Formats: sequence, structure tokens, C-alpha cells
Amino acid sequence: MTDRAVLLWIHGGGWRARSDEDGAALAPLGLRVVPATYRFAAEACWPAQLDDVRAAARAARATAGGLPLLVGGDSAGATLALHLGLRGVDRPGDVRGVLAYWAPVDPLDPEWRRRRRHDDPWAGLLGHPPAEGDPATVDATVASHLGSGVPVLLVQGRDDAAVPAAQSVGLAGRLLAAGHPAHLWLTHGGHALDLARPDIRAITAAFLDSVLPPA
Repeated sequence: MTDRAVLLWIHGGGWRARSDEDGAALAPLGLRVVPATYRFAAEACWPAQLDDVRAAARAARATAGGLPLLVGGDSAGATLALHLGLRGVDRPGDVRGVLAYWAPVDPLDPEWRRRRRHDDPWAGLLGHPPAEGDPATVDATVASHLGSGVPVLLVQGRDDAAVPAAQSVGLAGRLLAAGHPAHLWLTHGGHALDLARPDIRAITAAFLDSVLPPA
């Protein structure tokens, strides 16, 4: 299949390790998948990770040959993809779309904090526990950066024990209210689902058809 777009893929792993998911299962949908790396929380605090994936996006765009740029990721990588897509590489709106799979998006979500009170990856990312009114917490919250109109796909397992499904549901509503085309697929299963699973593949293909020129 001819490439329809370049997908910068940002791996998960709680911002402290690299997950096995590399986004390769999305390549048959007409995507040239390019991996991004970033500093882990032990090396640098937020927003160093956003700086790193912006640099990776610029490099991917420079070799894209005019193809549209999409950004995507799983889990913690999906959070970075949302920030990159919504805020832009160099300016808001310069990314064609965001593919975010089981993304934690709200460091102050009470359910998240109840589940992860003894091991909160957000605290490692920020360098301190997230708190109301804290500038770093506000900046790292995805919903602080809406309004560019970039289309977003959110895929979430309703039985996800790592990331409460309500985070994606709530973000979808806020995206729509802010003028973003938002596609939410809330499906069976937990965290780190198979991207090649038929329902996930189908919803991803439908999203791509809505944001890319015909194949």
C-alpha cells in the first residue's frame, strides 16, 4: 500500500521505561511509522519530554516527502502525542491528527490518584506530586491545551486497571466542546490492547479516512 501519511509513534512505559508497543501494527493502514524517543523522568522532568518529541517530529517531517504528519502513542506515549498534536510541533494546528491509545490525561483525577497513590508516574514526570494550581501540573494536563481544532482519536479499554476509562470519556467531551473533531472508541478489555485487534484496527482506519486524503 502507498503511504498516506507519516505517523510519529511515541512509546509508553510510564515515562520511566519503554513499552514493547512500537505502532508497527498500524503500518498496513498506509502509515509510515517513525519511532520517537524521549528522556525518561529519571533523566529530566516535564516538559523535557515534550521538547524531545517535538524534535523527533521535526526530523520526521523533514523526511516525509510532503506526506501529512500524524502523531500517536500508547499509554504515557499517548499523553505526549496529545500534547504534541494539540499544541503543535512549531505552532498549533501543524499536525494532521492524533491517535491516542489508553492515555492518562489528568494527573488530578481522583480515581487515578486512588489507584496510584503509592506509585504515581505523574510525580516522577513532574518531579513532585501533582497539585491544584501548580504550574507544572496545569501544563502537563492535556485539557489545558485545547482549541487548535486538530482531530483526535481516543481508544480506551473500559476495564483498564491502569488508566481510568473516564479520563478518555471526559477528554472526548472537552475536545468536542472546544471544536476538535473527536472520535472515542470505548471497548472491552484493559490496558495495552492489541492494536491489530479488528475493532481497534477498524476504528483507526475510519479515523484515518476522516483526516487524510483518499488512498
